[in-house]
Amino acid sequence: MNIVVLAGGLSPERDVSLSSAALIANSLIRSGNRVALIDIYFDLPDDYQPNFSCVPDFEYTISEHEPDLDAIIRANNNSVSLIGKNVLKQCEAADVSFIALHGSMGENGQLQATLDNYGIRYTGSGFIGCLLSMDKDISKRLMRDAGIKTAEWRLYDAADCDPSSVIRDIGMPCVVKPCSCGSSVGISIVNNESELATALSLAFKYEKTLLIERMIPGREFSVGILNGAALPPIEIIPLKGFYDYKNKYQNGLTREICPADLSDKQTSDLQRAAMSVHKILRLGSYSRIDFIMDRVSGEFICLEANALPGMTPLSLLPREAAAAGIDYDSLCEIIVSAACNRTE
Repeated sequence: MNIVVLAGGLSPERDVSLSSAALIANSLIRSGNRVALIDIYFDLPDDYQPNFSCVPDFEYTISEHEPDLDAIIRANNNSVSLIGKNVLKQCEAADVSFIALHGSMGENGQLQATLDNYGIRYTGSGFIGCLLSMDKDISKRLMRDAGIKTAEWRLYDAADCDPSSVIRDIGMPCVVKPCSCGSSVGISIVNNESELATALSLAFKYEKTLLIERMIPGREFSVGILNGAALPPIEIIPLKGFYDYKNKYQNGLTREICPADLSDKQTSDLQRAAMSVHKILRLGSYSRIDFIMDRVSGEFICLEANALPGMTPLSLLPREAAAAGIDYDSLCEIIVSAACNRTE
């Protein structure tokens, strides 16, 4: 098949996307496909002809820090369009588009709705699932209403958020998050009022709406969903601090144990909860659901859902798939096949 891998874009998770995309493109070529890897934000020339490669030589390394989006905008003539000129033309020439974007328009449903309008077939969840899962406030409301346990939270806008109101409403310790970012971008764990002011300032750099939730000490787990089945849970143990952007994507900073050291009942309960969240949020052929096991109660508390889990060398979903006997190339082929068989 001819496959376009869409990556990059104007998102704080841009580098994660490009790293995922490089591995995905190489994998699809090894499986006999012809691939074009495209940074969705940049224009293609008017005379550009669809160009699909058979050589698996894509490579990208994630730095310790998020990319400078202002510099990227300047490099693209200050373009305000999130989809570069002629990019959709390349997608129309392909059999399927593999969405390797993370965050922003790639994961909040905007891109999926656009591709739907052009009749372009694509991988992963549809625009409704992406929208519901990317907005942490909406997803937590849906989970709570369905009986899925999630940490107590409040939503704050830049105009009405100050440390004293957070302390009054949520208390300490707490977790400060941009409402619709992934990859732990802009997230801080806060233990006192002086840390809170710094955390708010950091999070507001990325969004004007923040979600602040009560901190639940415990063990952190993630469960991938693939084609209607839950994969083996993975436990995440940062060697220092919490599972932030640096610890996620720099080698050797986090231990991941898969299958996680849980009893059969705990594993079953966790997988069942993950599947429930996947269905509640109307996610597609694959996703990843994150949890904390409350240190006091032993209950699994859902943190959030990921409509487009990372596919980098250090990402969790490929490790969970491997524990289920599915290698990286097979995982990519399964995702593509699900897109080709989707009928909605």
